[in-house]
Amino acid sequence: MAGQASGDHAGALSALAWQVAAGADEALDDTPRNRLIAAKEPAPEPEARPAAPVNALTPTNALIDHARAAAEAADSVAALAAAVAAFDGCALKKTAKNTVFADGNPQADLMLIGEAPGAEEDRRGLPFVGKAGQLLDRMLAAIGRDRDSAYITNMLFWRPPGNRSPSPEEIALCRPFVDRHMALVRPRLVVCVGGISAKALLDRTEGITRLRGKWYEIAPPGCEAIAATAMFHPAYLLRQPAQKRLAWRDLLAIRDKLGESTAKHEKK
Repeated sequence: MAGQASGDHAGALSALAWQVAAGADEALDDTPRNRLIAAKEPAPEPEARPAAPVNALTPTNALIDHARAAAEAADSVAALAAAVAAFDGCALKKTAKNTVFADGNPQADLMLIGEAPGAEEDRRGLPFVGKAGQLLDRMLAAIGRDRDSAYITNMLFWRPPGNRSPSPEEIALCRPFVDRHMALVRPRLVVCVGGISAKALLDRTEGITRLRGKWYEIAPPGCEAIAATAMFHPAYLLRQPAQKRLAWRDLLAIRDKLGESTAKHEKK
């Protein structure tokens, strides 16, 4: 009997060692269970829960409504900037150092809307002031523009941690302010800078490579349709300098489009 017990013990240790080697190194229960037998037992009845009202607002929807009301109440760019700064519905604000609203001339006929602030933008509270922003300045200079003759903002007003891509919820929370921003500035041309901005503002699913180089219209609430186009984000061009050739084509097209718009406006 003692020899048999010793053999059983050794066999058990051997089986346990085999399981540890196979990766089963954590116990999930105090006693062994035969899962095959447990599987045949009837599953417990699910706990009855009252159905949620069909028209109940989720917290996100309620916050979007709050953002829309705050945006629509702004009757000037300065009032909108104050409304954005006061809005606490987007969790990104809690991790950001600064609210990044806009830079440039709000009276300009060219409005560029990027994606979200980066580290340098978050630190200084201005859009497009890091390496990508410096490239954007050079791109604008190539068609005779600068920050006195252009107006620059982003889809998001706060930096996502680690420069991650914005979530759909974050874009939806900021969108009412962006729409109101366009309606107050009323530029002749909106340039969506980067794929996130382009897909959100143009309501398209294609990537930036397919969206760039074409003409669209954006109709913010309370505003007539505004001509729009899309181009590569300068941060992308820093990583893919071979695409600068296409970006140059887009810049020339933007310059020509603004020239045509100015000529039509002067004739009126």
